[in-house]
Amino acid sequence: MVGEDPGVAVAEPKAAALSLSPDQQIALYRQMVRIRRFEEKAAQAFMRAEIKGFCHLYIGEEAVAVGALSALEQRDAVITAYRDHGVALARGTSARACMAELLGKRTGCSKGMGGSMHLFDRAHHFYGGHAIVGSHTAVAAGLAFAQQYENTGGITLCLLGDGAMNQGVVSETLNLVSLWRLPIVFLIENNEYAMGTSVARSSAGLPLVNRGSAFDMAGRTANGMDVEDVRASVAEAVSLARTEHLPTLLEVKTYRYRGHSMSDPDTYRTKQEIAEQKKNDPIFLYRKRLEERRILTEDLAKQIDDEARAEAQDALTFAEQSPEPDLELAFSLLFSPEDRIDPVPRPRYSDI
Repeated sequence: MVGEDPGVAVAEPKAAALSLSPDQQIALYRQMVRIRRFEEKAAQAFMRAEIKGFCHLYIGEEAVAVGALSALEQRDAVITAYRDHGVALARGTSARACMAELLGKRTGCSKGMGGSMHLFDRAHHFYGGHAIVGSHTAVAAGLAFAQQYENTGGITLCLLGDGAMNQGVVSETLNLVSLWRLPIVFLIENNEYAMGTSVARSSAGLPLVNRGSAFDMAGRTANGMDVEDVRASVAEAVSLARTEHLPTLLEVKTYRYRGHSMSDPDTYRTKQEIAEQKKNDPIFLYRKRLEERRILTEDLAKQIDDEARAEAQDALTFAEQSPEPDLELAFSLLFSPEDRIDPVPRPRYSDI
């Protein structure tokens, strides 16, 4: 929980992160708390069967999305896998639009057509939420190619899990982006287990960042439980992509405190392991650091937490009261206009 004291020392970040102003540091902390409270509220909604299908929570990984996306510009593109709630919120999608999408409502950021794993927000250059493991890396290469071809000056940040690194499409994509020198950063969110198998049992040639050397890519690593370390490492990679068109493979070590999804019984690791990992809670560690710097007070921390709780509850209430999806829109998205003209009457499901 936010604010618990596990009794651990708070390490200082890389020197590159110290240029952050007090307001920027508070903003990073606020974003992480917002995501934590949103995900806790989503978990409650899932347990009440308000969220259907899968639901992959970001609890424990907040520093990755917040640190990484804080190093980007608005013109940059972001794409990720299906653990996407935290990334969408960090990118600027409203909590209401995210929660409504989780509940499959018309007011969701994907108009209720995507659900938990397919959040999408073109206005913020957030291109999903993708459920097929590793497949979105090729889409990310396409985004970066378009940025280079159109000379937008933007870069693409592609987040993927440690499990995706063993998919063939990832190797093919790394090869192409290096050959074409595309402005792209691949960030591996290594939470150690993919779905439920330790990375040490599933992947050879560790650390995973080594994979990039086969394609002459720049390599970086970061502590995914330290928001400032993530920000500094991503900023370096973004600079290489933007100024030199040199793609980077960045491995960020993190840890999720919940199962792979809300349906995961999480029997492949011990309670003791999880408790030990919670001593490195990214929100608590950053709070302690900001308190030591005399930037964050107890009163301000409570205010931020109260606001985050209120925002999460407001998002859920909004989603619950929102209308169901537009079925006509769903039909139009599945079929092109010419294919929708069917001269042969067909029985409806209700007639069968």
